[in-house]
Amino acid sequence: MEGVGLYMNNAVEITKDIYWIGVNDRETDIFESLWPLPEGISYNSYLIVDDKVALIDTVKINYNNSFLEKIKNLLGDKKIDYLIINHMEPDHSGSIKVLKEVYPDIKIIGNQKTMGFLEGFYDIIDDTKVINEGDILNLGEHKLKFFITPMIHWPETMMTYDEKSKMIFSGDAFGGFSAFSGGIFDDEIDELKIEDEIRRYYSNIVGKYSPIINKTINRLVKNEIKIVGSTHGIIWRDNPEYIINKYHQWSKFEAENGVVIVYGSMYGNTKSMAQEIARSLVEQGIEKIDLFDASRTNLSFILNMIWKYKGLIIGSCTYNNEIFPPVQSLINALKNRGLQKRYLGIFGSYSWNGGAVTKLKNFADKSKLKLIKPIVEAKYTPDKECLRECRKLAQNLAKEMD
Repeated sequence: MEGVGLYMNNAVEITKDIYWIGVNDRETDIFESLWPLPEGISYNSYLIVDDKVALIDTVKINYNNSFLEKIKNLLGDKKIDYLIINHMEPDHSGSIKVLKEVYPDIKIIGNQKTMGFLEGFYDIIDDTKVINEGDILNLGEHKLKFFITPMIHWPETMMTYDEKSKMIFSGDAFGGFSAFSGGIFDDEIDELKIEDEIRRYYSNIVGKYSPIINKTINRLVKNEIKIVGSTHGIIWRDNPEYIINKYHQWSKFEAENGVVIVYGSMYGNTKSMAQEIARSLVEQGIEKIDLFDASRTNLSFILNMIWKYKGLIIGSCTYNNEIFPPVQSLINALKNRGLQKRYLGIFGSYSWNGGAVTKLKNFADKSKLKLIKPIVEAKYTPDKECLRECRKLAQNLAKEMD
C-alpha cells in the first residue's frame, strides 16, 4: 500500500536542506535504568545536505539499521563529510562505530572533552577535528556555529547553531520524554498534552544543572532562534519560545500554586496524617493537590510534580531510627537537584523511638526551602490534637501561597 512505512524509513524535512533522521523507541521500559518510559522516547538525529553534508548526533545502537536506512534513502551514494557530536552519551553516540564503517572518510567534530569520551567509548582517535566556542563550520549555504555548554548534563556537551535556518541543535537541552505518535513538530501535536513528559524529563535528567541551564539560555537567546531540535522529543519550529521559556522557568525553580504531599507509611499512621493534611488544604481552597505514597509511586513522577507546584509536604514514619527508605530516596534526589523556592511542611510518626522527623528537619534546615510550621509528629497513632496540628500545617501553607 502506498505510503506504508515512509515515516519510519525515510527522513522528514524540517526546513530546506535539514532533515530529521531519528528513531522512535517504544521498547525500552526504563531510561538510564532509572526512569519509567510509559510513552517511550525518541532519539533525534539531524542531517544537513549542502555542498558538504553534516550529520548531527546519532542514535542508540539498537536502532542503527533503521537509522542507516534513513540516511541511505536520503543521500543515495552521496557521502557524509562531517559527524558533529553534541553529546557523547551512548543513546546518542551508540551508532558512531557502525557509521564510521559505512562512511570511513567521515570527519568527527567535537570539543576537546568530546575526544576523550570518543576514545574511551569507541577507541576512535583519527579523523577528528576539535572546535572551540564560537567556531564556524562552513557547509556552503549553511554555516554552523558552536556553543560549548558543559554540564548540560555531561562535561562535553555542546550545541550547534545553523546561521541560515536559525535552528539550534541543542543536545539533551530542551528535550522531553515520549516517543512520537505520528507528529514530530510542535504544530502537529497538543503542547499541553506533552508538557508533563517534558517537565518530567527536566526534573529527572537535567534538573540538577538548573543554574547552568539558566545561564546557558541567557547566552543562547542573544541569537535569533526559529527552530529548536533536541536529541529527545518534539522539534519546535512553530513556537520555539514555548520550550525555551519552559526550560527558563524550571531552571529558575519557578512554580505554580499547588501542593505535593509525599508520605511513607508502614501501618497507616503517617498515611492518615497525610490524608488529614490533604483534606484541610482542599478546605483552604487549594485545588491542585497530588498525594503520593512514596512506596508505590516511582520517584520519577513525584519529582515531576514537585517541579510543578510551590507547596511540598513530606511525611515519614521512623524506620530503624531513620527516614523511611523510599522517602529518603526522595530527600536524596531533592538535595542532589538543589531544589529552591518551595514552601516545605514536614510530619511523621514513630512507635518507640523517633528519628524520621528530626532528620526531615535537618534536611529542611540545610535546604533553600521555606519551612512552614508546625512540624507534626505522632507517637503510635495520631490523636485528635495531632490531627489538629496537621490541619494547622495545611492552613499555614495555604496562606503562604495566597
